[in-house]
Amino acid sequence: MTATTTFVPAVARMAPVGLAELVERAALQTRVDRKYVVPADALPHLLEQVAPHARVLDIDGARTFRYESVYFDTPRLVSYHSAAYRRRRRFKVRTRTYLDTAECWLEVKISGARGSITKHRLPYHPADCDTVRPGRHFVEAALARESIAPEADGSFEPVLVTGYQRTTLLLPESASRVTVDTALSWRHGGSALRLSGLAVIETKTASAASPVDRMLWQRGVRPARISKYATGLAALRLDLPDAPWRRTLRRHFRGATPSVDPVPTTLSHRPEQETSCV
Repeated sequence: MTATTTFVPAVARMAPVGLAELVERAALQTRVDRKYVVPADALPHLLEQVAPHARVLDIDGARTFRYESVYFDTPRLVSYHSAAYRRRRRFKVRTRTYLDTAECWLEVKISGARGSITKHRLPYHPADCDTVRPGRHFVEAALARESIAPEADGSFEPVLVTGYQRTTLLLPESASRVTVDTALSWRHGGSALRLSGLAVIETKTASAASPVDRMLWQRGVRPARISKYATGLAALRLDLPDAPWRRTLRRHFRGATPSVDPVPTTLSHRPEQETSCV
């Protein structure tokens, strides 16, 4: 039984919410994110507690969706090092492909003061998921709007592929969102890492803590420093600085042994790989 199927009964009992209503009520393109790493087998009980207060994203009867993201960085890994050294203004550039619908977006995420996140999105062709060339002007404009100049040449190349499955909840009373990610995987060059026994819960609010945050705090679960890009790359490249995520890496990643593909792979999209995320 997979981590995803263990919490299906709790999710099945939740009232549904469509994508349009979810975006209308809790788009939160500028928001505060709090992330928690929990054992996947703890999800059924947690979601049973949340179920009376939540609605679940439902699209044509599906409530868990597969995602793949390709993260881009400069030759000097400016995006990664900005996070590693906790620069005040940090950014990520990625494409996100919703594998179940073949929908794709080019995204620029900016981290600002007090943990706020601003996301800029551009509809993108799935065939271009491993390059920013068609959207280079969009990326440059988004970074310039935030007064960020990554490098003189402005080039971005694919560095890391992440995959996972996501279930998204709406908490109507607080107009906040909660995402639950399982089947977590990372790929860098010819190395791959999978953490099937863990789940990442992320709350997305305008500012104040959500009911899910308070529920997790009462259970002794505190926010964890984890970034799908930076923490995953640090786990696969031991030569990189990892101070912000060292505790998370030590507790959750270091015991997992990265696998090595017999033939080094590129970072292009591989349709046969069933990884995902929202």
